[in-house]
Amino acid sequence: MKKRTLRIMLLVAVVSLGFFSCKRSSSKNTSKATGWRIDGKDGGFAANTKYKDQETAPGLVFVEGGTFTMGKTQDDPMHDWNNTPNQQHVQSFYMDETEVTNLMYTEYLYWTKTVFPPEDPNYRNIYTGILPDTLVWRNRLGFNETMTTNYLRHPGYAEYPVVGVNWIQAVQFCQWRTDRVNEAVLEREGYIAKGVKTDSIDASSTFSTEAYLTNPKETYGGRIDDYRGKMAERSNKKKKKGEDAEDGEEAEETNVYAKRTSGIILPEYRLPTEAEWEYAAKGLDGLREYNNVRGRKKYPWKGEFTRSGNRKRRGDQLANFKNSKGDYGGIAGWSDDGADITARVKSYPPNDFGLYDMAGNVAEWVSDVYRPIVDDEASDFNYYRGNVYMKNKINEEGKAEIVNNESIKYDTLATGRIVARNLPGQLAQVDIDENETYLRTNFDKADNRNYRDGDVASSRFYDLFNEDEEGGESDGKRMYNAPKHVVGSDSLGMIRKYDKSDTRTTLIDDNVRVYKGGSWKDRAYWIDPAQRRAFPEYMATSYIGFRCAMSRVGSKAQGKKRPRN
Repeated sequence: MKKRTLRIMLLVAVVSLGFFSCKRSSSKNTSKATGWRIDGKDGGFAANTKYKDQETAPGLVFVEGGTFTMGKTQDDPMHDWNNTPNQQHVQSFYMDETEVTNLMYTEYLYWTKTVFPPEDPNYRNIYTGILPDTLVWRNRLGFNETMTTNYLRHPGYAEYPVVGVNWIQAVQFCQWRTDRVNEAVLEREGYIAKGVKTDSIDASSTFSTEAYLTNPKETYGGRIDDYRGKMAERSNKKKKKGEDAEDGEEAEETNVYAKRTSGIILPEYRLPTEAEWEYAAKGLDGLREYNNVRGRKKYPWKGEFTRSGNRKRRGDQLANFKNSKGDYGGIAGWSDDGADITARVKSYPPNDFGLYDMAGNVAEWVSDVYRPIVDDEASDFNYYRGNVYMKNKINEEGKAEIVNNESIKYDTLATGRIVARNLPGQLAQVDIDENETYLRTNFDKADNRNYRDGDVASSRFYDLFNEDEEGGESDGKRMYNAPKHVVGSDSLGMIRKYDKSDTRTTLIDDNVRVYKGGSWKDRAYWIDPAQRRAFPEYMATSYIGFRCAMSRVGSKAQGKKRPRN
């Protein structure tokens, strides 16, 4: 009897030990791999175990990813044959609710002019390089000087989409926006002091997100400790006293600098890919009918017509586009779409994702390099043509090099405009080399813009060392051999040399970018989200604008968990 009682007591003890052991190992502050603490106490590994979900950044709305038919199934009267339907899948992402407006862009101009004053010879080309081309409004046989002088800066056009911005300038705006938003996040979370982002910076002490994450001590020109916020001050006081983090206080938050593992640094703003833009424009979120997913949806709204069938708004135009020859808005006071050129953003109903003007108003730049084909055999997941892989430039001390006034790089575009390739405070970048490509199967070079684009040069049998008479790549063997105009300068001034070769067969090259959607200047045919057009990345028009996107990290769905089977 005593032996039986002893066995029962031993069994209870083992079960209790297992229960408490399991409870301990399941704690979010305990590693499931080793059983060690992962909250940073006692000098151990620190993980952000309290992270919940990605913050929706300013101006963005969430777009849950999924599968859809990219490319149209309508008639092709233009005979472009460049949007053959193919099934694609895109990950969840965020996109600007509206196009970038004149007000948003002039804020960018103001910041740049303040930090890099154009009267300083060192920075003159930085500011002038981001200025929109206001002359895009001019027409040889039209009077548009009012827009030329007023459209960008007059408050009457403040909430209208910015135009005259080329693809390169749009990308630079996205980079600027990334840094300003993350700088505000760090201020809000107490990593930098209040007001630093506006009061304590100049050209030698700007903030860059990637530079901060790579080498935070060099932020603000190496003066970040002078701008320490409440979080950093509290951490330093505790370190001096030798104190540990308080109970329940996340260890990551007691560090002097935020890290990527902190979970508060947002991914970069960027231009959406063509697949993302088309998926978002079709607005499949609230319209899950089979035909819509299979590519039968013609516009961002439900239906085959451009006018509303809603009882309260019946007959109203659902987008801003050119109705017919000489008709940009309809008859005044009746059946009018409310605009002759661009319209104020949010003038028309949003699609099911909550995105405005995904048809009409202005066409929009996307990030892709244009080719007449979408190579779905190579990729049907997050399709994108335009990858150029870069890495941080490492200095002699083995640290990532940060751009200073002496190391700013400029590019001269084919139009003669000079733009800054990088800015002080940013990380210097170089192409990847064989150290990153050796024995890899998924990529083998830095520039992949013309990968598998259908020409001979994309063939595995193409002789890369075959040179033409000028010592360059043989253009006669390339399908996409657009003219190569030369722009440079000497002691006498600017030199422009036009390519007058009669061997050129196309206007397409690696610097031609896709733009999507119709505009105020286009017929209804072009407001179909599946339509594709292209334009050189260094040129601008009065009908192309842009909006930013941001990748989603973590779960596909926002704010909810999928049920498990």
